[in-house]
Amino acid sequence: MDLEFNKNEDINKQKSYELITRLKKVYAGGGEKAAAKQKEKGKMLARERISYLLDNDKPWLEIGALVADGMYAEHGGCPSGGVVCGIGYVSGRQCVVVANDATVKAGAWFPITAKKNLRAQEISIENKLPIIYLVDSAGVYLPLQDEIFPDKEHFGRIFRNNAIMSSMGIIQISAIMGSCVAGGAYLPIMSDEAMIVEGTGSVFLAGSYLVKSAIGEDVDNESLGGATMHCEISGVTDYKQPNDKAALDSIRNIMSMTGDYIKAGFDRIKPAVPTLDEKDIYGILPDTRDKPYDMKEIILRLLDNSEFEEYKAEYGKTILCGLGRIDGWAVGIVANQRKVVKSGKKEMQLGGVIYSDSADKATRFIMNCNQKKIPLVFLQDVTGFMVGSRSEQGGIIKDGAKMVNAVANSVVPKFTIVIGNSYGAGNYAMCGKAYDPRLIYAWPSAKIAVMGGAQAAKTLLQIQQASQKAKGETADKEQEDEMLKQISERYDSQTTPYYAAARLWVDGIIDPLETRKVISMGIEAANHAPIEKAFNVGIIQT
Repeated sequence: MDLEFNKNEDINKQKSYELITRLKKVYAGGGEKAAAKQKEKGKMLARERISYLLDNDKPWLEIGALVADGMYAEHGGCPSGGVVCGIGYVSGRQCVVVANDATVKAGAWFPITAKKNLRAQEISIENKLPIIYLVDSAGVYLPLQDEIFPDKEHFGRIFRNNAIMSSMGIIQISAIMGSCVAGGAYLPIMSDEAMIVEGTGSVFLAGSYLVKSAIGEDVDNESLGGATMHCEISGVTDYKQPNDKAALDSIRNIMSMTGDYIKAGFDRIKPAVPTLDEKDIYGILPDTRDKPYDMKEIILRLLDNSEFEEYKAEYGKTILCGLGRIDGWAVGIVANQRKVVKSGKKEMQLGGVIYSDSADKATRFIMNCNQKKIPLVFLQDVTGFMVGSRSEQGGIIKDGAKMVNAVANSVVPKFTIVIGNSYGAGNYAMCGKAYDPRLIYAWPSAKIAVMGGAQAAKTLLQIQQASQKAKGETADKEQEDEMLKQISERYDSQTTPYYAAARLWVDGIIDPLETRKVISMGIEAANHAPIEKAFNVGIIQT
């Protein structure tokens, strides 16, 4: 091992440790006092409920753990968006699980909470996965009601999705384990089956205080919408359970009897681990985003037996394409290459830039994978498409458009891992969030932005200088340096993977060693949904 490898290893392991530290803080939810209050009521915490529900010998893949990180400070914060979501296994069946965290503002819905719930439902819909809701929420967070209530992608979209999912035959089971108020009451009742916990669970359109103010009726919440009333009088709920564990046991029992599903038929053989050590990734990946490295060395440490069937190896070298297996599943890899290569007597750093020949190669490979029904995995470390007169004359826009078209119209499931840079149109061509990857995760080393920090800061400084000049103002060198520093710091803070994860631009941040798990569980989920649409790229200029 050389010094550079050891330096990279130290930096990347430190980033992974920072991730673990941040996640531990998130897992604490609203804190010890809020947790103690829930315990006093005889309730389990959200993560305890999920842990008890899931098969303990199977993996759990959390979605949006870092949602709202650094957001809503003026409202006291909203760790993990006040809801825990993910993909796990219940009685051997892969499911999406959504659990309100009542330690965070009594499980109230912030704008980002709705976005996260919609993402969980989107994963369920795309993959035709059963979804289980563990409901414990006080409803909409009123101080921000204008940002969550009326628009298309707001609160009401969740209940619309309940109806659409039901028509698609997607299993939806709800357990009312706490408050379930107003519009939020529709979510569990629009599920296929709803159970309620005696003593703690309640569901009604209006609570006792609102009923009193609205129609003058004196009634307590238990009589208004408790377990006994809904199971014995209204018939709104299907099962009454004495406590949280009994409700979760009931869900496990119901899931154990569900029938098998029609599979998409993605190819899988007996899984094998990479022959090259996965942990080497820490040392191979550079400590900064502007240094070269060989992406193929990363790929070989992600694939079973470290076997990679490379496509057009000597053509379009700034993108690597090829076939391999991850945890037994056949995959097509599309990855940006950043190594230094020799061109005659000269050395050239590929730098993650997409050239015309690379775009053409990737387009053809993506089409081949659609033809063969092979899921696609995109490994992003891209600075964008090549610019300049020579590239423009060579038709870079046309070739880039072909690649974007192929990505957009792919019918096989796509999975994206942001390893390093994810800039500009390169983000789009390499299946960024706008192009519907089934899952998109980032490594702690990721950077997501319209362009690199240095270029962006200089561009923004020029705009600011022009504005000052128009007003007859000027700045000396020291003032300009200070302006550039402030712009750079602000811009750089917005390019971190944590900024992206907080806003759900990515489904989460993972240690590089979790990459195989994410992709394997993602393909298993996608295998629940047979491909019903033929691959057609429409009209592309040739």
